[in-house]
Amino acid sequence: MDIYKESLKIHEESKGKIEVISKLPLKNKHDLSLAYTPGVAEPCRQIAKDKDLAYKFTIKGNTVAVVTDGSAVLGLGNIGAIAALPVMEGKAILFKEFAGIDAFPICLDNPDTIVETVRSIAPVFGGINLEDIAAPRCFDIEAQLQDLGIPVMHDDQHGTAVVLLAALINACKVSKKKFEDLTIVINGAGAAGIAIAKLLKCVDTGKECISVRKIIVCDTKGIINKNRADIHENKYKIELTSFTNPENISGSLSDALKGADVFIGVSKGNILTESLIRSMNTAPIIFALANPDPEVLPDIAKKAGASVVGTGRSDFPNQINNVLAFPGIFRGALDARKKKISNTMKIAAARALAAYVKSPTADAILPSPLDKGVAPIIAKAVAGVNESKR
Repeated sequence: MDIYKESLKIHEESKGKIEVISKLPLKNKHDLSLAYTPGVAEPCRQIAKDKDLAYKFTIKGNTVAVVTDGSAVLGLGNIGAIAALPVMEGKAILFKEFAGIDAFPICLDNPDTIVETVRSIAPVFGGINLEDIAAPRCFDIEAQLQDLGIPVMHDDQHGTAVVLLAALINACKVSKKKFEDLTIVINGAGAAGIAIAKLLKCVDTGKECISVRKIIVCDTKGIINKNRADIHENKYKIELTSFTNPENISGSLSDALKGADVFIGVSKGNILTESLIRSMNTAPIIFALANPDPEVLPDIAKKAGASVVGTGRSDFPNQINNVLAFPGIFRGALDARKKKISNTMKIAAARALAAYVKSPTADAILPSPLDKGVAPIIAKAVAGVNESKR
């Protein structure tokens, strides 16, 4: 059966993918008096005296809101809040399956009220996962919610960046390249592209981070540089010029790729050719993450000399998938009662993910996204980060 028809069928039969079930029995009046009135009054009184007791007596300490406005859903684009609900339900079951976290979809019609709405509902949740919100608005929304006192993370940015960093660490082992010597070209300056650039260049991180040598970022108009008048209204692209493209070169993707060690595509399919790959440094690393069609197919990239190729697809080796990161990151943040998810935590998560693969090969630089041993390892690394020692 066609995968889309099969998926539609199971969604119809199950009427969605998640449900709320009780942890307590309700078999008699005594059960009812404990779970509800009058017994429930006592935890309410205790929490009224000390709000932190909500973590002890309620779902707050193990519950994450998956928040979207449906403006950038997978490869579907701006399809709206209600159409995004199946994806957010899917995200919720991934949280539960891999990290034991209860997550609930919050799909909001009005993008202008996301910050206000999340602030209003935050008392119920231990963390906020922002999802499928278009750039550049996603950057502003995430920044405005960092004072909630609970971890807030836009997964399209940081989950992607963490898994990409882990993949690159292990790809360097395979290709015998030094991480700190890499020249990297990122094609795509949206949410994922900018987050990847920042993490690879260690923007706002501690001294323990090793930064790559050089990053050049391209968008649909070519190399992002300080002389481009069209970026002056985009503060995030202007920020990129402060730590990328140190020679301030201009030109197209083909100009950027000459002599580069790594290509990272978070853009659109079939834009990277054999000749462009051959113009790169020897044994280049290719991460073509566009879905459903990657920027280049693995067999073409390998024919052109690529040493390691990764995509976002499950039917090719080296799938770079956010599910390898976000469950463990939130699990660790919830367990340690972190107030924010810092870059130091992201780097710790990436290193733990990379180290999980004991002997990386060209076709196995990351574990399977279905490997349930990954999230606990990442959670431990994130929970163990001590920001006060930085």
